[in-house]
Amino acid sequence: MKRHYDFLVIGSGLAGLSFALKVAPFGKVAIITKKELTETNTSYAQGGIAAVTYAPDDYEKHVQDTLIAGAGLCNEEVVRLVVKEGPKQIKELIKWGTEFDKQASGKFDLAKEGGHSEHRILHHKDNTGAEIQRALSEKVRNHKNIDIFENYFAVDIITQHHQGHLVKRRHSNIECYGAYVLNQETGRVYTFLSKATLIATGGTGNLYGSTTNPQIATGDGIAMVYRAKGTVENMEFVQFHPTSLYNPGEKPAYLITEALRGFGAILRTANGSEFMHKYDERGSLAPRDIVARAIDNEMKVRGDDFVYLDCTHLEEKALKEHFPNITEKCMSLGINIAKDYIPVVPSAHYLCGGIKVNSHAQTWIKRLYAAGETASTGLHGANRLASNSLIEAIVFADLAAKHVLSTFKDYQFMEDIPDWNDTGVSHPEEMVLITQSYREVQQIFSAYVGIVRSNIRLKRALDRLEIIWTETEELYRKSTVSVKLCELRNLINVGFLVIKMAMRREESRGLHYTIDYPPDTGDLNLIGKKNYPDY
Repeated sequence: MKRHYDFLVIGSGLAGLSFALKVAPFGKVAIITKKELTETNTSYAQGGIAAVTYAPDDYEKHVQDTLIAGAGLCNEEVVRLVVKEGPKQIKELIKWGTEFDKQASGKFDLAKEGGHSEHRILHHKDNTGAEIQRALSEKVRNHKNIDIFENYFAVDIITQHHQGHLVKRRHSNIECYGAYVLNQETGRVYTFLSKATLIATGGTGNLYGSTTNPQIATGDGIAMVYRAKGTVENMEFVQFHPTSLYNPGEKPAYLITEALRGFGAILRTANGSEFMHKYDERGSLAPRDIVARAIDNEMKVRGDDFVYLDCTHLEEKALKEHFPNITEKCMSLGINIAKDYIPVVPSAHYLCGGIKVNSHAQTWIKRLYAAGETASTGLHGANRLASNSLIEAIVFADLAAKHVLSTFKDYQFMEDIPDWNDTGVSHPEEMVLITQSYREVQQIFSAYVGIVRSNIRLKRALDRLEIIWTETEELYRKSTVSVKLCELRNLINVGFLVIKMAMRREESRGLHYTIDYPPDTGDLNLIGKKNYPDY
């Protein structure tokens, strides 16, 4: 069965929903989301959204903070574009109903996070992402031109390949005609045809055993685009959030926002000693790559399972008013954040690479756009500055919307697309084959492709992953399509890209730290900036 939409949006976080709202007045929109509309990476974002709003802050300070955090690999033109466009998109969010915390004077209550030289983080308590998700979800549900397909899973994007044509990577004429989408309730795969498609499926956090991402973050969009011969880059730059709550077995790992350190919290070892001054003069407010490596090193040297975050010197009333959800979560575990240290560990948090896009959010494949964590825009370079992700998502969604509205009327639906063919396959009888392989992938990445890497660890990870890939591809060919099997396949796909790109980067830079290539102590903007190929 075929469905026709002017715009197909795969993913329902900030990037997907804001794009949908901007294009919906001009055509029919379908939003595909594999869980409920509100189950997104956006919903789990605690800290806030970075934008220049008041003096003494200015665009140049935000630009320089971003460039420094990115370790010399940011695209400066993109950085300046996002910083300049950011305040306009904040106004858009407010117009759509998002409520940011304000002071009694009426000005925004701005927070400060690691790597920022000024207070510029707009927030809603400590659940900013959930507030943005709430506001936008209400808007899209009430828009007459938007159809929402919850519990639908995009299996593959449709290109000339599905018409029987040979499609090669970097072929200049590849076009996206829509996607094959699985209805999880019926098991039926539908053909969604579109004039333009946006991929906004989030990141890859579930490559790792411990991640702050929800279970939906399995790299689906990146894997689909790579299989369709699109271009992917910078996958080696996986950001570990330095402070997730140490609570073994909890998934996703509960995030302790960086804004808490911006509020004055201090990192300490298990015996109570402050340690960050040994690694960076900015102490507990150094950029995330530095803090995560420092914590990792302290834990390994001391043999500890965690470090502490100390808030006990902070004013209790203000602390708990600013961070009510963290207060409640910790209290449920018997931790009073005003009186007790909070045990924390780094967890996989954000992917700085992804689907390569230009300044219009266009991918290598025509009629296909990408925005949000799934895209590599050039903003983050080798390490994302805190709270730059949400602003990047809405700015690039806006850029995509502007470009697609100038072109989509020139496109027609491609009607000669065959329906999904599952002839000769059967339902997999043993789910244990999938769940065990999933678990093995996470073990491989947690052990060998983590905060600190080496050539021998990466080679071992690749060898192990190839075995699982062979087994999974054989199972996929024989089985009816299922979400769990597709997620496993996608994780293996993006995991391969992370490892291969990490192996090619023969230097330590930003989030990619390898003991075989010690970090250069010179100017990161000048030294060791190599042109590593994408895929």
